[in-house]
Amino acid sequence: MKIYQLKTTQNLPIGIEEAWKFFSNPNNLSVITPEWLNFKVTSKLPDKMYAGMIISYKVHPVLGIPNTWVTEITHIKEPFYFVDEQRFGPYKFWHHQHRFKETENGVEMTDIVTYALPFDPLSRPANSLQVEKKVKEIFRFREKKLLELFPNVIANPVI
Repeated sequence: MKIYQLKTTQNLPIGIEEAWKFFSNPNNLSVITPEWLNFKVTSKLPDKMYAGMIISYKVHPVLGIPNTWVTEITHIKEPFYFVDEQRFGPYKFWHHQHRFKETENGVEMTDIVTYALPFDPLSRPANSLQVEKKVKEIFRFREKKLLELFPNVIANPVI
C-alpha cells in the first residue's frame, strides 16, 4: 500500500487558547472547507470536540459524486494537538494531525495528513493526477480563509 503525506504550516497572530477554541470546535470545519466539496455535516456536533467523538458528513471529492465520510477524533492534548482518523470514506487510510505551538508572534499551526487510496497500485496515477492536487487545494483554501478570519496570518505555502 502506497502511503502519501502532506504537511502545511501556518502562523496565526493569535494566542494558543484562541486558536484551540476555534479549531477544536467541529462546527468551524465547514467554515474552512471549500464550497466545491459540497461539505455537509450529517451528525449533531457539540461546540467542543472530545476523544472518541464520531463526525459524519457528506462530501463530493471526485466528479461531484457524493461520499459518506466518517471520522473519529482519536487523540487530544489541549491546547497542543488533536488527531482525526477516517473510519469510513473515500480513502483506504486517513490520519490528520493538527498541531499548535505557541510562538512569540502567536501560534504556529501544523497540519500533517497521511493517507492511502483504495485499489492500490491501480490508484497511484489518480493520486498524482487528481487526489494530491485536491488535498493541496483544500489546504490552500484554508490558508486564504484563515487570512480573512485572522488578519495578519503568515502562511507557508502548500507545496
